[in-house]
Amino acid sequence: MQGTVLAGSNNFFEVECDDGITRSCSIKGKVLKSDTEYYNPLAPGDIVEIEADSIDEEKGQVVSLVPRKNEFVRWNVKGRCPQLLAANVDYMILVTTPAEPPFRPRFIDRELAQAEMLGLTPVIVCNKYDLIGTDDTIDVDKYLSIWEQLGYKVMRISAKTGEGVAEFAELLEDHLSALVGQSGVGKSSLVNVLDDTCVLKTGSLSKKYGRGSHTTTKGTLNRIRLNVSLTGGIKGRVASIIDTPGIRRFMLHGIEAEDLALYFKEFKPFLGQCTFGMSCSHTHENGCRIRKAVEDGEITAERYDSWLRIMEQIKNKTWED
Repeated sequence: MQGTVLAGSNNFFEVECDDGITRSCSIKGKVLKSDTEYYNPLAPGDIVEIEADSIDEEKGQVVSLVPRKNEFVRWNVKGRCPQLLAANVDYMILVTTPAEPPFRPRFIDRELAQAEMLGLTPVIVCNKYDLIGTDDTIDVDKYLSIWEQLGYKVMRISAKTGEGVAEFAELLEDHLSALVGQSGVGKSSLVNVLDDTCVLKTGSLSKKYGRGSHTTTKGTLNRIRLNVSLTGGIKGRVASIIDTPGIRRFMLHGIEAEDLALYFKEFKPFLGQCTFGMSCSHTHENGCRIRKAVEDGEITAERYDSWLRIMEQIKNKTWED
């Protein structure tokens, strides 16, 4: 029998099984065969084969993992290995805010690079859009427009006022999506406004640093019934959303500094066209096609600067924004 992992930790996982029962399952033999050693062996969205317990129908054992169509990972500092955040998703929803907590475009650029490397479909959601303009130190709309011009879908949403929520619900309907972002950007609040019967705990911000507190401590796949006010009065519309724990620092996994340009999509057309070919560092060489593209406005100065900074972060293993 197969099932979908909803949540789990410490070798115990909640699995929604094909027979309609959600079982608490351990991993048979405590180890799953995998080509990669992950911080956590399973993630919400994973499809697994299970054996139901012969005595207690609400328990079982995971015996194998069905090959994933995709996965979203980050580097886990504590475990010094990659950490699975979600599996088999249709969309990676990269949630940010214009303020409270502060807007961090390089955080999004790192997430975009990781999504490009893994072949995932990212969607950038700027939540708390009602706060736009309250921080005059950075032009948030300029960055949102840059990402849109690159072909990424960008949505401007406010869980507080309801702006953009109906369009967001339409995107999520009948899909499996994962919400990813720093602590305090309102991921759980977005789930709550989509389905008012699914009440997830939300947190307040640290006044000193403007950072959110960790209210979601483990990733959870929620089956939500979209509010009829968002579906034109039509009942029964559903979506599946993985609410991942808030991340203070998103660290890239599997991307070397010299390969980062491959995952900045606007750089791709110019790679290999430099005087020094693929040996060009794109930082100082004469005849660099990417630097020329920046001069000509084909690549924005903001994204080039972000690429430079992230490349240095990879080299130095520092991830401050």
